Amino acid sequence: MRLAEIADIEAVTTVINAAFRKAESFLIDRDRVDRETVRSFMEKGKFFVADDDAPAGCVYVELRGERAYLGLLSVDPQHQRVGLGSTLMASAERYCAEAGCKTMDIQIVNVRRELPSFYKHRGYVETGTAPFPPDIQTKVRCHFVKMSKALR
Repeated sequence: MRLAEIADIEAVTTVINAAFRKAESFLIDRDRVDRETVRSFMEKGKFFVADDDAPAGCVYVELRGERAYLGLLSVDPQHQRVGLGSTLMASAERYCAEAGCKTMDIQIVNVRRELPSFYKHRGYVETGTAPFPPDIQTKVRCHFVKMSKALR
Protein backbone atom coordinates (compact mmCIF):
# COMPACT_ATOMS: atom_id res chain seq x y z
CA MET A 1 0.00 0.00 0.00
CA ARG A 2 1.38 3.40 -0.94
CA LEU A 3 0.29 6.92 -1.81
CA ALA A 4 -0.12 7.53 -5.53
CA GLU A 5 2.16 9.94 -7.32
CA ILE A 6 1.59 12.08 -10.41
CA ALA A 7 3.23 9.32 -12.48
CA ASP A 8 0.38 7.00 -11.40
CA ILE A 9 -2.45 9.08 -12.93
CA GLU A 10 -2.86 6.83 -15.99
CA ALA A 11 -2.82 3.62 -13.94
CA VAL A 12 -5.23 4.99 -11.31
CA THR A 13 -7.60 6.13 -14.06
CA THR A 14 -7.47 2.69 -15.68
CA VAL A 15 -8.16 0.82 -12.41
CA ILE A 16 -11.09 3.07 -11.48
CA ASN A 17 -12.71 2.77 -14.90
CA ALA A 18 -12.24 -1.01 -15.07
CA ALA A 19 -13.78 -1.50 -11.62
CA PHE A 20 -16.73 0.82 -12.20
CA ARG A 21 -17.35 -0.43 -15.74
CA LYS A 22 -17.87 -3.93 -14.36
CA ALA A 23 -20.01 -2.78 -11.42
CA GLU A 24 -22.04 0.00 -13.04
CA SER A 25 -22.56 -0.96 -16.68
CA PHE A 26 -26.29 -1.28 -15.89
CA LEU A 27 -26.26 2.33 -14.68
CA ILE A 28 -24.08 4.46 -16.97
CA ASP A 29 -22.49 4.18 -20.42
CA ARG A 30 -19.29 6.09 -19.85
CA ASP A 31 -16.02 6.01 -17.95
CA ARG A 32 -16.24 7.08 -14.33
CA VAL A 33 -13.16 9.34 -14.53
CA ASP A 34 -10.57 10.67 -16.95
CA ARG A 35 -6.94 11.63 -16.34
CA GLU A 36 -7.79 15.29 -15.67
CA THR A 37 -10.39 14.30 -13.07
CA VAL A 38 -7.85 12.08 -11.29
CA ARG A 39 -5.28 14.91 -11.43
CA SER A 40 -7.79 17.34 -9.88
CA PHE A 41 -8.57 14.84 -7.10
CA MET A 42 -4.82 14.54 -6.41
CA GLU A 43 -4.67 18.31 -5.92
CA LYS A 44 -7.33 18.13 -3.15
CA GLY A 45 -6.61 14.76 -1.56
CA LYS A 46 -4.70 11.52 -1.93
CA PHE A 47 -5.10 8.16 -3.61
CA PHE A 48 -3.88 5.03 -1.87
CA VAL A 49 -2.72 2.41 -4.36
CA ALA A 50 -2.28 -1.32 -3.88
CA ASP A 51 0.17 -2.73 -6.39
CA ASP A 52 2.94 -5.14 -7.21
CA ASP A 53 3.97 -4.25 -10.74
CA ALA A 54 0.80 -2.36 -11.65
CA PRO A 55 -1.98 -0.93 -9.48
CA ALA A 56 -4.58 -3.57 -8.60
CA GLY A 57 -6.73 -1.17 -6.61
CA CYS A 58 -7.03 2.34 -5.24
CA VAL A 59 -9.09 4.55 -2.97
CA TYR A 60 -9.36 8.34 -2.68
CA VAL A 61 -9.31 10.24 0.61
CA GLU A 62 -9.70 13.93 1.33
CA LEU A 63 -9.06 15.51 4.72
CA ARG A 64 -11.73 18.05 5.67
CA GLY A 65 -10.89 19.22 9.17
CA GLU A 66 -12.21 16.72 11.72
CA ARG A 67 -13.99 14.85 8.92
CA ALA A 68 -12.56 12.95 5.99
CA TYR A 69 -14.13 11.85 2.73
CA LEU A 70 -13.47 8.48 1.13
CA GLY A 71 -14.47 7.69 -2.43
CA LEU A 72 -13.70 5.86 -5.64
CA LEU A 73 -12.84 2.60 -3.89
CA SER A 74 -11.77 0.57 -6.91
CA VAL A 75 -10.33 -2.91 -7.33
CA ASP A 76 -9.36 -4.23 -10.74
CA PRO A 77 -11.85 -7.00 -11.63
CA GLN A 78 -9.02 -9.58 -11.79
CA HIS A 79 -8.15 -8.84 -8.14
CA GLN A 80 -11.65 -8.66 -6.64
CA ARG A 81 -13.02 -10.89 -3.87
CA VAL A 82 -9.68 -11.38 -2.10
CA GLY A 83 -9.97 -8.62 0.52
CA LEU A 84 -8.10 -5.90 -1.33
CA GLY A 85 -10.99 -3.44 -1.00
CA SER A 86 -11.06 -3.96 2.77
CA THR A 87 -7.28 -3.50 2.95
CA LEU A 88 -7.53 -0.25 1.01
CA MET A 89 -10.34 0.95 3.30
CA ALA A 90 -8.33 0.13 6.44
CA SER A 91 -5.27 2.01 5.14
CA ALA A 92 -7.35 5.06 4.23
CA GLU A 93 -9.18 5.09 7.57
CA ARG A 94 -5.92 4.72 9.52
CA TYR A 95 -4.31 7.56 7.53
CA CYS A 96 -7.26 9.88 8.20
CA ALA A 97 -7.45 8.99 11.90
CA GLU A 98 -3.70 9.65 12.28
CA ALA A 99 -4.23 13.02 10.56
CA GLY A 100 -6.73 13.94 13.31
CA CYS A 101 -10.01 13.18 11.59
CA LYS A 102 -12.77 11.89 13.84
CA THR A 103 -15.27 10.84 11.14
CA MET A 104 -15.09 9.28 7.68
CA ASP A 105 -17.84 10.13 5.18
CA ILE A 106 -18.74 8.22 2.03
CA GLN A 107 -21.57 8.20 -0.45
CA ILE A 108 -22.78 5.25 -2.48
CA VAL A 109 -25.24 4.89 -5.34
CA ASN A 110 -28.53 3.52 -4.02
CA VAL A 111 -28.99 1.04 -6.88
CA ARG A 112 -25.72 -0.75 -6.09
CA ARG A 113 -27.43 -3.29 -3.83
CA GLU A 114 -24.20 -4.94 -2.67
CA LEU A 115 -22.67 -1.75 -1.23
CA PRO A 116 -24.71 -1.05 1.93
CA SER A 117 -23.79 -4.36 3.55
CA PHE A 118 -20.13 -4.00 2.51
CA TYR A 119 -19.88 -0.66 4.28
CA LYS A 120 -22.18 -1.48 7.22
CA HIS A 121 -19.94 -4.48 7.94
CA ARG A 122 -17.08 -1.97 8.29
CA GLY A 123 -18.99 0.22 10.76
CA TYR A 124 -20.61 2.78 8.45
CA VAL A 125 -24.16 3.96 9.12
CA GLU A 126 -26.57 5.76 6.81
CA THR A 127 -26.82 9.50 7.45
CA GLY A 128 -28.92 10.81 4.55
CA THR A 129 -29.21 11.07 0.79
CA ALA A 130 -28.01 13.38 -1.98
CA PRO A 131 -29.03 13.77 -5.63
CA PHE A 132 -27.01 12.14 -8.39
CA PRO A 133 -25.19 14.74 -10.52
CA PRO A 134 -27.66 16.04 -13.12
CA ASP A 135 -24.99 16.20 -15.82
CA ILE A 136 -24.54 12.40 -15.79
CA GLN A 137 -27.11 10.48 -17.81
CA THR A 138 -28.16 7.26 -16.09
CA LYS A 139 -30.10 4.28 -17.39
CA VAL A 140 -32.11 4.02 -14.17
CA ARG A 141 -33.27 6.59 -11.64
CA CYS A 142 -30.82 6.80 -8.73
CA HIS A 143 -29.44 8.92 -5.91
CA PHE A 144 -26.59 8.82 -3.40
CA VAL A 145 -26.86 7.35 0.08
CA LYS A 146 -24.57 9.12 2.53
CA MET A 147 -22.83 7.05 5.21
CA SER A 148 -20.38 7.87 8.00
CA LYS A 149 -18.15 6.10 10.48
CA ALA A 150 -16.45 7.28 13.63
CA LEU A 151 -12.66 6.88 13.39
CA ARG A 152 -10.66 5.79 16.41
